[in-house]
This record gives sequence, structure tokens and C-alpha cells, in this order.
Amino acid sequence: MLPFAIELKPGLPITEQVIFAVKKAVVAGRLKPGTPFPSVRALSQELRINPNTAHKITATLVAEGVLLTTPAVGSVVAAPGDADQRARTALLDDELERLVVEAKNLGLGLTVVQDELSAHWRRLNKK
Repeated sequence: MLPFAIELKPGLPITEQVIFAVKKAVVAGRLKPGTPFPSVRALSQELRINPNTAHKITATLVAEGVLLTTPAVGSVVAAPGDADQRARTALLDDELERLVVEAKNLGLGLTVVQDELSAHWRRLNKK
């Protein structure tokens, strides 16, 4: 059983969906620092994905500082603050740009986007 919830949806890359689900579980507090993360083999079997894809997911999460990998222990959830504020903010740059482009494409103003962002922020804090 995976320590995070995910429902794979067609049309989106599996790697992006799983990485987002893990980050969401960390932010929501369902995955606490030090919690063991499934091995590549367990991840690939549980999600029924190619082991190379599972390895890519784990490697990306390690590279982004979400997971720490240690020999003989495996991967565990990293403590927040292991990276400085600027590095953590830089991780959002691509997602923020996509959000802005989509919002402008839909004709939404900055105030509407900020209100929606605030609503999502509050909703995640309640969980």
C-alpha cells in the first residue's frame, strides 16, 4: 500500500501525476519527515508502471529535495527547510508560469487567480 493517494488520469504523464501526489501528501501532512518511501520495485508494482518510470519518479523527488536517499535505509521523506527559501521558490517557477499562461488564455484577471489560489491554500491547510 502506498503512503499517498493517487488516481491516475489519462492524458497526463504518469511521472508528473505521481510526483504531484507525493508533494501534495507532504504538504498536507500525510507524509511526515522521516517516513519511509516505497522502493522503486514496490512503487512500480503498486502503480503497475515500468520500473524505469518508478526510478525516474524517485530520482526527481530526490533531486527536488522531497526525498532523501541513504544506503541500507532507502528513501525517506525529507524535512522541510533542508533547502533554502530561494531554492524552494525556484521549484515553483515552471508551474507558476503555466498557471499565468492558462489564466491569461482563459481571460482571468490577477485578482481572480489570487482569490482561487487563496481558496486552495486554505483548503489544504484544513486537511
